[in-house]
Amino acid sequence: MKLHEKPKLLARSQKRLGRGYGSGKGGHTSTRGQKGQKTRGKIPAHFVGTSWVWFKRLPFIRGKSKFKSIAQTVTISLGSLNVLKSATVVTPQALALAGLVSKQEARSGKLKIVATGTLNKKLDVQIPATNTAIEAIKAAGGVYSVQAE
Repeated sequence: MKLHEKPKLLARSQKRLGRGYGSGKGGHTSTRGQKGQKTRGKIPAHFVGTSWVWFKRLPFIRGKSKFKSIAQTVTISLGSLNVLKSATVVTPQALALAGLVSKQEARSGKLKIVATGTLNKKLDVQIPATNTAIEAIKAAGGVYSVQAE
């Protein structure tokens, strides 16, 4: 048997960086070059250098509504309300149980019924709706009971 035909008994471990001269890789710099910011640690992704960070260059949101959330209103079509049983009280919680909106959307309270499709059931609607949707709810024999905001 020759030396190069001997089976390897152990896999050689990876060289560990930054562990001195005995590690077999570098010395005091250990493959990082000399000095500078990148030799010392990680730089955040939003770092630009000496100039201002990109998100600080954006304009301010002005006005008294700047602290309000930018949540969109979730629209529900009249046709999708046919999933509910007759004489159901339509509230955000009822829509979440029926699977028409998510629980988070129901909690936000930004729901509105829109007049797309036809309504075939008598419902007691307690969610804001468009004027055409209100007429369609009343034409189907339902009740619309939302106070004016």
